[in-house]
Amino acid sequence: MTTGAWIAIAAIAIALAFGLYRAATDGRFTGTKALATDADAPPKSSSESSLLADTPWADALGERATLLQFSSAFCAPCRATRRILTDVAAAYPDVAHIEVDAEQHLDVVRRLDILRTPTTIVLDPQGREIVRASGAPTKAQVLSSLPS
Repeated sequence: MTTGAWIAIAAIAIALAFGLYRAATDGRFTGTKALATDADAPPKSSSESSLLADTPWADALGERATLLQFSSAFCAPCRATRRILTDVAAAYPDVAHIEVDAEQHLDVVRRLDILRTPTTIVLDPQGREIVRASGAPTKAQVLSSLPS
């Protein structure tokens, strides 16, 4: 075989491996993410521990959990994620769904270290992060991430 054929085979193998990795990890909820904090800042009070403190959604938390979705206008997986999270919030009245346009709220996106859309963060009743998922989660994944 020629050098070009080997390069093509290697490129296909790498692309296949990356595709399988993304299919396996996309939408999976993982543990909380450490957020950058200012070392000189005074300690936060318990009311400020909410990720939504000082945002328009600070008073929109659910009694059991809040599904915080970051999306963008031209993101197809964001629409699918919106449907799933809306269905879960409709089925469980103590669960709230908040969708944030990442393009319009870059300050919040940077503060929460959102790297891609859709990103879903499950918050507890006080607004603290429980888990997060990058990519479109399935309904089963969302339901299993909710606190009891």
